[in-house]
Amino acid sequence: MSEEDAPPLTIVQPGEGLEGSLGAIGVAFKLWGKDTGGAIAVVEHPFPVGALVPPHLHTLEDEYSIVTEGEIGFRSGSREVVLGPGGYITKPRGELHAMWNAGDVPARMIEIISPAGFENFFHEVVSIAASGVQPSAEEAEALVARYGLQFDTPDWLPDVIARYGLASPS
Repeated sequence: MSEEDAPPLTIVQPGEGLEGSLGAIGVAFKLWGKDTGGAIAVVEHPFPVGALVPPHLHTLEDEYSIVTEGEIGFRSGSREVVLGPGGYITKPRGELHAMWNAGDVPARMIEIISPAGFENFFHEVVSIAASGVQPSAEEAEALVARYGLQFDTPDWLPDVIARYGLASPS
């Protein structure tokens, strides 16, 4: 790739980047698809104590997570693990997964999304939350479908919620 074809140089200093709420967890946008030629996007997710990201799967992208603070539990397919700072996990597209704060202090992770694009879902959710206007069920379903996201409630979820004292998903 020539310099003219490469995406522009992007620098994000510590603490920079748009931040918002996704409900149970937060999001801080670090690199967008436009910054990487669509190859990846990078966000950070703060997890308050008791936070649970409900089971879901992606049909369009893979996710790679790196825990930077606290302890975060992951369930992907039939595998479950709790990772502390420096722990990595892959969450392949098409595999149901959930994440939660597995400790008694706030946690944080870096999420690498490949290919980029799903960061725009997060941005839409942040914008909806900031507006204070609750979308209709049809609008919410259309948003989820547009990004190839699917939710499920597997039989293992109540056990995870009970073991870690998590807030039940709404």
